[in-house]
Amino acid sequence: MNTASASLRRWFGIIIKEFIQLRRDRLTFGMIVGIPILQLLLFGFAINTDPKHLPTAVVVSDAGPLARAWVAAMKNSEYFAVSERPLGEAEAGEMLARGEVQFVVSFPPDFERALVRGERPPILVEVDATDPIAAGGATSVLEKLGDEVFTPLLPGYRPPAGKSVELRVHKRYNPEGKSSYNIVPGLIGVILTMTMVLMTGLAMTRERERGTFENLLATPATPFEIMTGKIVPYILIGLLQVTLVLLAARWIFMVPMEGSLLLLYAIVFIFICANLTLGITLSSLARNQLQAMQMTFFFFLPSILLSGFMFPFRGMPDWAQMIGNCLPLTHFLILVRGILLKGNGIETLLPHLWPLFAFIAAVLALGVKTFRKTLD
Repeated sequence: MNTASASLRRWFGIIIKEFIQLRRDRLTFGMIVGIPILQLLLFGFAINTDPKHLPTAVVVSDAGPLARAWVAAMKNSEYFAVSERPLGEAEAGEMLARGEVQFVVSFPPDFERALVRGERPPILVEVDATDPIAAGGATSVLEKLGDEVFTPLLPGYRPPAGKSVELRVHKRYNPEGKSSYNIVPGLIGVILTMTMVLMTGLAMTRERERGTFENLLATPATPFEIMTGKIVPYILIGLLQVTLVLLAARWIFMVPMEGSLLLLYAIVFIFICANLTLGITLSSLARNQLQAMQMTFFFFLPSILLSGFMFPFRGMPDWAQMIGNCLPLTHFLILVRGILLKGNGIETLLPHLWPLFAFIAAVLALGVKTFRKTLD
């Protein structure tokens, strides 16, 4: 009986000891509480596979009341946010290539006259299909807009064959709607984010645990020199990973490569530097490898969910898009898909390049500031 009682006390002592250790390790305790809350908020509020209020440009060659009625019906569906009215098709095409709009809807010059004569005039709908999921729901809504749009304006109107207009949907950059065209280029960014941040995040903490960090402290090297010196080898590893993914994308998944590979590798280099500077900064903040891995995971989860890789970016609420725009992966996905699928040049990519440079500068400044040439 006494032995059983003593064992029970030891068992409770071990439990209390674990709670005390958790209380002292604030980062681990924060991860235990923070990750479930983060997942709840992201999956519950931010994730939406049926995005609405998608930016839409309208090219109206016949600005009559019937065309305006169709545009009004698009707005009322809540799937389209008609934000711009370009002067011509060329300007609308440029907006579609830059990713400023998801749809371009063009009305022919004789649209109203054809309707009055009882014909079925065509409406051209150009869709940015680099993300097929984002455009799927809105496209189906367009196809369901029926004759109720024109009946109030044309008394006695009877559409031919039950359809008032001929909807011609042109899926740009991904005519067949293949998900691999969207996923495989995005995997370049996901793989680099996971491996680069994790490997460099463990670099400094591994040396602390092994005791080799003292050798670095004894050298006259500055914090900037140590951080950048540790980054360079991983740049080569990242470029090798990208090359393997691109080879698989081209020869296995048949992903088109419309743009310049030299420009793509330049963008990849900048993105690798962004992730490596973050990883080395995390390693300067963490006290051990476990903390470095926890910090990496805490950054990796929002990057996957809020960047537009798994779920449509435009389907997220404004607050989630603001967080996503602070993540380098969000801008890299737009850049790499723009180069591979759209053939975009440097002038089109500039709006998404400067956020990467700003991220590198901010994180590198934080890393140099928090780096301490001491073991404590």
